[in-house]
Amino acid sequence: MAGKRKKNPAGSTNSYRGDVLRVLGALKVAAADQIQRIGAPHLTFRHADKETPSKRKQARTASHTGALSDMRKHGLSENGGSTETGDSLRHLTTKGLQAASHELRRPVTEMGSTARGAGSSGASHPMAVNETVIAMLRPKPSMAKLAVDPPHVQAAVDAPDGIGTIASYWTEVSLPATGTWNAPGKGGAQADIVLTAPQDQVPLLFIEVDNCHESAEELADKLEKYARFFRRKVKDTDGKERPMWRTRWSAPDTWSGDRTHPPVLLVFNRLGERNPDRTVPRLAELTRHLWQGSGRRAVTTTTTAGSRSLRPAWGT
Repeated sequence: MAGKRKKNPAGSTNSYRGDVLRVLGALKVAAADQIQRIGAPHLTFRHADKETPSKRKQARTASHTGALSDMRKHGLSENGGSTETGDSLRHLTTKGLQAASHELRRPVTEMGSTARGAGSSGASHPMAVNETVIAMLRPKPSMAKLAVDPPHVQAAVDAPDGIGTIASYWTEVSLPATGTWNAPGKGGAQADIVLTAPQDQVPLLFIEVDNCHESAEELADKLEKYARFFRRKVKDTDGKERPMWRTRWSAPDTWSGDRTHPPVLLVFNRLGERNPDRTVPRLAELTRHLWQGSGRRAVTTTTTAGSRSLRPAWGT
């Protein structure tokens, strides 16, 4: 035990460091609160009896905060500014991304950047992206890790399942219209989130998160860039020309043909002054040529957080 504490001064365990690597490897930048809610949701209920919200938060995030402290000493993570509410932001170093690639079982070349500087202005957009991932994951507490199971814990366990695991999510993914995956050129898009969860009937989904600062015209321009990327063809490893997205992600047999494209989901987080109820109809009008197809139309839904979303049906 003494040797372990010498190696890890904050006393963190492999499981909590693994949580940090998996979450930051997928989300790039996050607060300890978000890491805990994804990696160890049972801690939220274990410390529910603390007197104040701040004490409950401090108690439930203590283990991951200790893990982050140890990882910083080992050159795996760094502090990266703070949120608008004062929470410290953390991100991985290049060495940390390499370690995370093993935890997530994905190539180092697909791990993305270290997100250095993402928290310099409050990181409102990365935080909204993270909350979108959490809303889709719906992390559930492990009953085996709780000594007492009050009714609200059982209610959380019995709630509908989420989509995929943290390893199902990629963030800040370049979609090059020119150039290569590793050196994208001008004119391409950058997906806020890419989700692959075929086990939950979501084989491939691209997600854009808007804090209601952008106009319908600006959002339409982003979708045009998506369409440009989806239409782009490159030579695959067998020498045959295929849509570029198919060289990185698989698709169901029903998605046959070069004109069938993956869906894009728009999630609106009502922070800015723009009203999504007005943005969505205008956006649908501007992008009709992209999603209308034959016998399909855009579907408007509501997220678990109450945000409006538009799902264009690409291509078919």
